[in-house]
Amino acid sequence: MPRIELTTEIPATLEQCFELSLSVDAHQSSMSDSGERAIAGVTSGAMRLGDSVTWHARHFGVPFTMTSVISQYDAPYRFVDEQESGPFRRWWHEHRFDPVAGGTLMTDVVELESPAGPVGRFVNALVLTRYMTKLLEQRNAWLVDALSAPEI
Repeated sequence: MPRIELTTEIPATLEQCFELSLSVDAHQSSMSDSGERAIAGVTSGAMRLGDSVTWHARHFGVPFTMTSVISQYDAPYRFVDEQESGPFRRWWHEHRFDPVAGGTLMTDVVELESPAGPVGRFVNALVLTRYMTKLLEQRNAWLVDALSAPEI
């Protein structure tokens, strides 16, 4: 099963990083290229333990719908979102936040598996892992920009 681990330094507090990472509105803004939008469950604001959201997006030119739930929550250090229904056989995404000099080290750990058996393992290796890493990097760059902007 593919596993992605990505670290990003953000010049903001643990609390700021944690809250913005749980924001449905921030997620939609950071994923605007794929038209990702919340269509059910929590559709605005920050999510909490047990909350779910259903996302609709277009990836690879194909429309997808996925419902995920916040299954673990330890503010402001860690939370996990997991797919309840959707395109993956498994989607598990841990978000960790650790204090560092000048801000927060955010670590994303994703375990994912496409649903297509042996063909899916081939897709995982050649396409899906690279594509999902790029999406996480895009989201994290958006978070860095949003949390680095001077307050007026």
